[in-house]
Amino acid sequence: MDSVSQKYGLFAEQPGQLQKRGIARREAMILVAAKTTVSLNGEWLEAFWCKECQETKWYHVHKNGTTYNLAIASEELWRQATGVIDPHRNPSVGEFTYRQSRTLGGKSVKDFSVMN
Repeated sequence: MDSVSQKYGLFAEQPGQLQKRGIARREAMILVAAKTTVSLNGEWLEAFWCKECQETKWYHVHKNGTTYNLAIASEELWRQATGVIDPHRNPSVGEFTYRQSRTLGGKSVKDFSVMN
């Protein structure tokens, strides 16, 4: 497998997502309440090209010290990835509106660059 240039960071927006990663319940609740979303260090989704089957497959990469663990990316993880488009989203919502709703912290003004 060869790596492809697509890589997406992961975030948590619910205490349970942090608890699955070993963070205590109380601390997880405080983090989510304070930050709304918490970036997950050492975890991301990455595309790899398979020469044998001639297709791209997405994996959840989890770095643990010097070891990398790979698993097929689940649908739940796709909902936690930054910068990706949900394939099952409401089709009546426009691309601009959807992109703005996914902006972390609401501080993206790049779409308003034509305004003075």
